[in-house]
Amino acid sequence: MNLIVLLNFFGPEMFVVFGAILLLFGGKKIPELMKGLGKGIKEFNNARASIETELKEGMKEDNKD
Repeated sequence: MNLIVLLNFFGPEMFVVFGAILLLFGGKKIPELMKGLGKGIKEFNNARASIETELKEGMKEDNKD
């Protein structure tokens, strides 16, 4: 059900969103905005992976006891 709602969002609404972003930030700021967004996503994924690793190590230690 959630996938259907997500797929329906990628229609004409996305053109409106991209058009609004282009109008608000201008063509020169969009690459900077996307670069910052990419860095933020990368940091989030690194933090998630770190927490996941710590949890797995903790579970292994619990299983050894």
